[in-house]
Amino acid sequence: QVRLVESGGGLAQAGGSLRLSCAASGSMFSLVTMGWYRQVPGKERETVAQTFSGGITHYAAFVRGRFTISRDSAENTVDLQMNNLIPEDTGVYYCAARIRVRVDGPTNDYWGQGTQVTVSS
Repeated sequence: QVRLVESGGGLAQAGGSLRLSCAASGSMFSLVTMGWYRQVPGKERETVAQTFSGGITHYAAFVRGRFTISRDSAENTVDLQMNNLIPEDTGVYYCAARIRVRVDGPTNDYWGQGTQVTVSS
């Protein structure tokens, strides 16, 4: 059973920083991609940052230059360092991964339970 467990988050002031961490556990053949997504009040869930094979990363325009995603492939973890936070970053942040559980099986998407980030002005 694959699980994604997030940690970090909480309350920060505008201009401050927070760090989110996510660890994938369970039996898996390969972990294809990992990323962070968020759902802010009144909006659909949106991509924040993603990391792909070969160290390729992708950031949403609204976090580029402020957030940094990093992945430890050996530990199956992904972190999101969030700097220069603004109140509009408030929301629930989710970790997700695309995983191939069996060598001959398809890839499936797995999600963490979400962690609240609140930025005060």
